[in-house]
Amino acid sequence: MLIHPTSERLTALGLTGMAKALDEQRRADTTFEPLGFEDRLGLMVDREAAERDAKRLTARLKFAALRQAACVEDLDLRSPRGIDRTVLAHLVDGGWIGRHENLLITGPTGLGKSWIACALGHKACRDGRAVAYHRVSRLFEALALARGDGRHARMLKAIAKVEVLILDDWGLAVLTATERRDLLEILEDRHGRGSTIVTSQLPVDHWHEAIGDPTLADAILDRLVHNAHRLTLSGDSLRRRGAVMKALDQTAPA
Repeated sequence: MLIHPTSERLTALGLTGMAKALDEQRRADTTFEPLGFEDRLGLMVDREAAERDAKRLTARLKFAALRQAACVEDLDLRSPRGIDRTVLAHLVDGGWIGRHENLLITGPTGLGKSWIACALGHKACRDGRAVAYHRVSRLFEALALARGDGRHARMLKAIAKVEVLILDDWGLAVLTATERRDLLEILEDRHGRGSTIVTSQLPVDHWHEAIGDPTLADAILDRLVHNAHRLTLSGDSLRRRGAVMKALDQTAPA
């Protein structure tokens, strides 16, 4: 059998996983000899499928541009932050995303709101879903620039298409009239079609004032809050606690 030309042809056809598996079988001497043709071909096909899945995941994570490299498996449930294990398991499962429901994560600074949002976004990417992360202030800046150079409608369309949109650090400042209209447009496009995760230091009860206009606030919150799950964190700042532990370690006697 002409092994090298076959491997090269597989690579040329874009079947790099099968080409690698073929080379590995060739180098393994007698390891694969007991297997029949269909079994060995099956291993090659499995390798190709795994390679393609990995490439698609890499592309989804690159597009998502998550702020933190967080995974749900690494979530610290020992720290007292008011996280219910049952609720968290439900969120990790992702069924709420399939139903186009939202998630609101609130609590004081330093409790890992952004980390949890990114971990859930990472899990959604692994589940094959399109995810996009935006800090709210920078999103509005990007939309303002897009409005100036003709990309505004295209950018809103791209945001509407993702299955999970993460809006981080919501409510740090009262929205301007333009920002209110942009936010309403985003949520209207996504309502019943996608899921939105929002993190905020503000309790949900104060979001109305953060929007600034009573009429638009009612419309925005109607599309965001009424079908949303809530994860309300409480306790001491994890960053502050980590800094204290680091200082204690540095001052401990040798």
